[in-house]
Amino acid sequence: MKLLLDTHALLFWVYDPPRLGSTALRALADRDNQVFWSVASSWEVAIKVGLGKLVLDGPVSEVIPTELLRHGFTLLPIDHAHVLAVSTLTAHHGDPFDRLLVAQAQAEGLALVTGDSKLAAYGVPIIW
Repeated sequence: MKLLLDTHALLFWVYDPPRLGSTALRALADRDNQVFWSVASSWEVAIKVGLGKLVLDGPVSEVIPTELLRHGFTLLPIDHAHVLAVSTLTAHHGDPFDRLLVAQAQAEGLALVTGDSKLAAYGVPIIW
């Protein structure tokens, strides 16, 4: 299975795994699954760290790449097609980062690992 982590899903996986649902925990622990992390989520984390809304164990420029490598997650770049696809999404959700993750999941055939039930309205498979 191919999975795309929502921003909070990686943070929970790294810092507080019990906050993830049991299905998400099993899916992330299964080495047969390919897990992706969007550049959009790195951007979101960097913004939150810069605003003081999120504190990591070190500089974001070190923590995110280290955790991706440690867990064998693949970085998913933002393609122009991903960005343009956001324009076709209905207004079920207002967060621009989440909307971009939905567009990426749709375009790449990925299930989205998220606890945000509103994102299911977009028809992408949700794992939590």
